[in-house]
Amino acid sequence: MSDPTVTFPMVLLWAAPIFVLLLIAEWGFVAKGKIKGHYERKDTLTSMALGFGNLLSDILMGAISLGILMWVWQFRLFDLGTSLPVILLCLLAQDLLYYGKHRAAHRIRWFWSAHVVHHSSQNYNLATALRQPWNNHMTGFVLLTSPLIILGFHPVLVGFVSGINLIYQYWVHTEAIDKMPKWYEAIMNTPSHHRVHHGTNPQYLDANYAGIFIIWDKIFGTFVPEDADHPVTYGLVKNYETFNPIKVAFLECIAVFKDVFQKGSRQTGPNLRQRIKYLIAPPGYSHDGSRQNSRDIKRDYVRNHPHMAGRPGLPDRPSGLTEAVK
Repeated sequence: MSDPTVTFPMVLLWAAPIFVLLLIAEWGFVAKGKIKGHYERKDTLTSMALGFGNLLSDILMGAISLGILMWVWQFRLFDLGTSLPVILLCLLAQDLLYYGKHRAAHRIRWFWSAHVVHHSSQNYNLATALRQPWNNHMTGFVLLTSPLIILGFHPVLVGFVSGINLIYQYWVHTEAIDKMPKWYEAIMNTPSHHRVHHGTNPQYLDANYAGIFIIWDKIFGTFVPEDADHPVTYGLVKNYETFNPIKVAFLECIAVFKDVFQKGSRQTGPNLRQRIKYLIAPPGYSHDGSRQNSRDIKRDYVRNHPHMAGRPGLPDRPSGLTEAVK
């Protein structure tokens, strides 16, 4: 149970109708050719269905995740309260934590099995923002929020600023906006920066994890600018061939369990350590080397396109760079 003295509005529930109205408006303007973008009816309906399922999941299971954080709350070092300065500090701290969690969602396959849903559309529009997982609460991902709670930010406050973070991210899922003013691009996450994050081009893999502030990517070396000479290709390295929202929601989760429990032999594996790595290694890991992760993709790309070596997001030679693969 949450502390009844700490309450904040459920901003995502309030924002949901606005999200849908903006989506319909963008879809209409794109259809009339008034703004840049692309909508595919089946893809859009799949995204909306996944968004509704995610909202339902939050309603049904969000209390469990909040309960876990309330349990962590007893181990707090401080109680920072809920004053306006603390709310603003929590917003900044949560955004930094979001960067780390988002990066983990790309580098740890168990977490990727949920996050992959958000990257599964081959289109990039406001509907893509709604394409969210149904099993996020089942992965234990909420435990990565524990550092904020231990530092003294109340779980309900953290939930509130997390909602604000997600609301901010909605508008960056569009092709209708090219670039924001330079000062804004330098500090904040923008459509241009986030288009890169959704790209499957080798130089765009595993870049721009920002929520609100792009400065974290610049500090930790994962920032890659959008290159007009290399338009973004959206989706996954190996795209799903289905618009069925149930399949999209669970295909990767099923694939993880198949890999972990696959038949093997003492000679060829997988052994116990390798089975565990199918859970915790970056997507693309295989015990027999039959698959590629992002390091392999980037290396091979530079080998075949040596003039691209050293460009942002690419190694300066065929070896180098490690991150997860989409």
